[in-house]
Amino acid sequence: MRLSTPSVVSDPHTEYLLHCTPTPQGINGMIRLKNVEKSYRSGAGETFVLRRISGEVAQGDFLTIMGPSGAGKTTLLSILGMLDGDWRGEFYLYDHPVHAMKPRDRMELNKQYIGFVFQQYHLLDDLTVYENLEIPLSYRNVKRKERQAMVADSLDRFNIVGKKDLYPNQLSGGQQQLVAVARAVIADPKLILADEPTGSLHSIQGKMIMDLLKELNAQGTTIIQVTHNEAWAAYGNRIMNLRDGWIVESLDR
Repeated sequence: MRLSTPSVVSDPHTEYLLHCTPTPQGINGMIRLKNVEKSYRSGAGETFVLRRISGEVAQGDFLTIMGPSGAGKTTLLSILGMLDGDWRGEFYLYDHPVHAMKPRDRMELNKQYIGFVFQQYHLLDDLTVYENLEIPLSYRNVKRKERQAMVADSLDRFNIVGKKDLYPNQLSGGQQQLVAVARAVIADPKLILADEPTGSLHSIQGKMIMDLLKELNAQGTTIIQVTHNEAWAAYGNRIMNLRDGWIVESLDR
């Protein structure tokens, strides 16, 4: 998010002042957030998970969201992916007012623009690799012949043709995540949201996935990832740090 670094005061519970910097000329604002907040109510009162998140993500950005556990990283990613609708504030995706849309319309927008990569793969165990790749296309009402062609192209692109008839439990962790990335991008999304995509992988497999995300970004796909790994964070061009639900720092690399 294009934000100036806030002035941090001595009391960590005092509000940080966040000031949006103007979007540079020629930058295509894909995402705009204004005062996005999420909280839970309990007997003890209101507990905030996100506080006054404002800023922009441009088309073609590779943004890394970092911060300690409980900082609000995954919550923010869920809001951006429209998996969570219980929040306050304004969220525009390509000028679509997500905050004002009905759940069904949000899901349609999700299917049109977004691919999601999770840490735990979330492949369907009783479906083959081929069938797992075909599933998101069936949700988009892609005709059968088109689905077959798109799955064949994806298998070839990710060099997993030889795995197409295998089930997830017959694959290594790295292979499962490779299939999960292929599934996320098979419908050519404009935005990929990756929640700790290498968190369950060893370093060689992790590098393979990050190299793939970098390649997709170079081809024009916008990437927003959550990670604790500074080496993987360096793959992006921007880093945003969260703490206790606040943006405490946002840097262009």
